[in-house]
Amino acid sequence: MADLEFFFDVVCPWAWITSRWVTEVQTQRHLSVEWRFISLSTINGHRTDEAYTPNYRAVHMAGRHMHRVSAEVRQQFGNDAVGELYTQVGDAVHRHGRRPELIDDPEGFMTAMLAGAGMPLDLAAAVHTTAHDALIDAETALAFERTGPDVGTPIITFHAGQADEASFFGPVIAEIPRGEAALKLWDSIEAVATTSGMAELKRSKRGRPNFD
Repeated sequence: MADLEFFFDVVCPWAWITSRWVTEVQTQRHLSVEWRFISLSTINGHRTDEAYTPNYRAVHMAGRHMHRVSAEVRQQFGNDAVGELYTQVGDAVHRHGRRPELIDDPEGFMTAMLAGAGMPLDLAAAVHTTAHDALIDAETALAFERTGPDVGTPIITFHAGQADEASFFGPVIAEIPRGEAALKLWDSIEAVATTSGMAELKRSKRGRPNFD
């Protein structure tokens, strides 16, 4: 069992920052992470309200395109390769502002990302198939089964399959903790998350996301 299951959609900036905190902790401790999918296109696909604009829909579909390729990568190369591809794509989308490329030319963009990750380029064709959509939707449903509805991305599960398993939305952080600060936050969040009866800790005020 992994120490942490991390449910992500690559287009979510908050999930990206949280994931970089997790990978920072991985560099300092023997921490195993299973990278799993939560799809904003699945969560919002039923919406017909005016606030869910064509631009939002296109952004969320871009996340699904990345998930489709990631699912094919997982099938052929395993979990760690999914994490490597997420790092490659997330860095391009969030730090380098290349999200429009993923939206406008998903196959071309994912081809470049696969090249950067040292993976077969033909996997990019998976953006056009629905072969893994049932898996993507199932993992999204699993994430919400664990937390309940009305939360967002990321969702993380501590100690999956163990007696003290606990899943929560977040933590939503505006900056990536490094070094000792990353470990301090990890220990605090793990302790809170796995405390019996703990349900929610939240505030709505957020700083702007900083991807450095």
